[in-house]
Amino acid sequence: MTAVTETAADAAAGGAEPLRPVGRAAVVLRRFVSNRGALAGGTILLLLFLLAFAGPLISHWDYSHIDYTSLREGPGARHWWGTNRIGQDVFAQTVRGLQKSLLIGLLVAFFSTVLASLVGACAGYFGGWPDRILMFGVDLLLVFPAFLIIAIISPRLRGGGWFAFVGLLAVFGWMITARVVRSMTLSLKEREFVRAARYMGVGPFRVIWRHILPNVASFLIIDATIAVGGAVMSETALSYFGFGVQAPDVSLGTLIASTTGAAVTYPWMFFFPAGLLIVFVLAVNLVGDGLRDALDPTSGRGRSTARTAVQSEETDR
Repeated sequence: MTAVTETAADAAAGGAEPLRPVGRAAVVLRRFVSNRGALAGGTILLLLFLLAFAGPLISHWDYSHIDYTSLREGPGARHWWGTNRIGQDVFAQTVRGLQKSLLIGLLVAFFSTVLASLVGACAGYFGGWPDRILMFGVDLLLVFPAFLIIAIISPRLRGGGWFAFVGLLAVFGWMITARVVRSMTLSLKEREFVRAARYMGVGPFRVIWRHILPNVASFLIIDATIAVGGAVMSETALSYFGFGVQAPDVSLGTLIASTTGAAVTYPWMFFFPAGLLIVFVLAVNLVGDGLRDALDPTSGRGRSTARTAVQSEETDR
């Protein structure tokens, strides 16, 4: 369904002109904005992005600068979030780490979603030996212990910087999504509009691009949103163990790893990066839930119906 026509009964009753058909994007946006949790999550994400990319511009300190006169100094007018054990500004380091973690999360989610959509759609649409070969590759990657492989390979790719790390995370983060896209494609390719396009001589890749992928876009958008949080958590875990972002650069994972021992004695070193990580993941989950309800309103209705049924059953008891 490419457009949604809203009812205009109230407007007609008041003598107003009937409402015009509203595009699906506008309807989805209105549903998303009307969801308080999703709106709060989106607002928090926007503020985090502003903090990550505008924070270095308003700070008087660079993340690599050292103030030898302020070692382990608490938050104050000179250093807003205090300093670490060697005199580096915690605010400058944290916003730099947040910036790096957000970039890694966005890029990993983008590349993994694109790869999953292409592999899953091609496997489901063509079937036969292309499907078997592509799904064999997917199953093979699912068997491999991703964390262990990334930990072994990442030290050998340090010359490529953090972008090589993004590639590693993306390679091992798309297989489940690809299998779901394949299942959806198997159903979609038997629909009348896809069969009509094939009978009209439309090429297979054009059919996939114009008819298959737009009909799985709702799932891909939701999955990509959640994948951002998952990628940031994976980057944090790997960086915590020394396999992710390398010094002198920083990420939330490296900051948390280097300040874990000072969490009790010098809490500002640990709780600012850890707190931003928790807030970010919660905000991403809220946005993901809001997008799911906005793109598929039956999901919210289903939960509401189930909740009503449970309440009615308890009342009968």
